[in-house]
Amino acid sequence: MKALGIILLLVSSSLIAGLPVGQNAPQLDLSGDAGGRVNETAWSSSELVGKVWVVVHADPDESELNNAATEALKAKGYDLDYYGSVALINMAATWKPNFAINLILEGKQEDYPSTVYVTDNDNKVGEVWGLADDSNNIVVFDPNGKVIFSVDGQLSAADIKKMVKLIDAEIDLLMNPPMPESEPVEEAAEETATE
Repeated sequence: MKALGIILLLVSSSLIAGLPVGQNAPQLDLSGDAGGRVNETAWSSSELVGKVWVVVHADPDESELNNAATEALKAKGYDLDYYGSVALINMAATWKPNFAINLILEGKQEDYPSTVYVTDNDNKVGEVWGLADDSNNIVVFDPNGKVIFSVDGQLSAADIKKMVKLIDAEIDLLMNPPMPESEPVEEAAEETATE
């Protein structure tokens, strides 16, 4: 009975985990001792606007957990004018030394220059955004910085499909913005005639 209670607790907590969809994430800044880009410059979540952003918050020991999701995104070959990605590395979640992880990240940054690699030395991301520790979490932001998808832990095949569909729809809106509503031609002509 006790085991069943623990399982139910784990399942229910995984259902409410992650950033709330439909809201903007709390402001997050990483610099100095707290972390930042691998080139040692500051990073801010205020940069997550203007295009669709996929953010992976990962424990280095769980970096492979969502390979299927990242491979699905890579296969789409999104136009970088409309799509961006950030890898937030939870340095506090691993026993591996920071210098070793930093060397790996510098290499990854060279191999994948379009992804922004950011170190989070004290799991500030997890604390401010409420993401799971010792895990691999994926959050997608629309061009206005609103969360449109958020899953803590491993994404299922259905999660990946849903995430890609949401990204496709947002990018389509960016590439083909709706026309502004205008007055019908007949009404405009009548107004001109009566003036």
